[in-house]
Amino acid sequence: MNVILLAAISANGKIAEHEGQTSLDWTSKEDLHFFVEKTKEIGVLIMGRKTFDTIGKPLKGRRVIVMTKEEREVMEENEGGGKVEFTNEQPRELLERLQKEGIESVVIAGGSSIYSQFLRVGLITELYLTVEPVLFGDGIPLATGFERINLSFVDSTLLGDGSVLLHFLCQK
Repeated sequence: MNVILLAAISANGKIAEHEGQTSLDWTSKEDLHFFVEKTKEIGVLIMGRKTFDTIGKPLKGRRVIVMTKEEREVMEENEGGGKVEFTNEQPRELLERLQKEGIESVVIAGGSSIYSQFLRVGLITELYLTVEPVLFGDGIPLATGFERINLSFVDSTLLGDGSVLLHFLCQK
């Protein structure tokens, strides 16, 4: 299965200045456009509860799976076809279930805890990182607590007036 980590980061590797901050507060409209396009292309997103709470609703045309310890009801958006499910499965268990459902690719959409869990067990195959032209003195790191992972550079794209989209593959 192709497991794509998708994140916007500050130039010093932070995904937010503080907990609860939405990336829309500091990322470019071009990054948002890329996020929407890529997640619609893949169709399935996995994120943590805190990240989902900053969005708070189904995303049109996408299946969102929220990793949480809390039990919640499935949410569906009638016209847009978006669906939100909640699970307490571990990363490997969740991906195995999705693979049995015929899913070939998923996007890991944050936050730091979820990125860390998938990196820790070596499940990420690809990364798209939008580096935004900002430095956060404090903040939430992309991920922590995992062993070194070597990456292969695929390409870079200038987004707008100063954001850079970097694409990497994880070496196995």
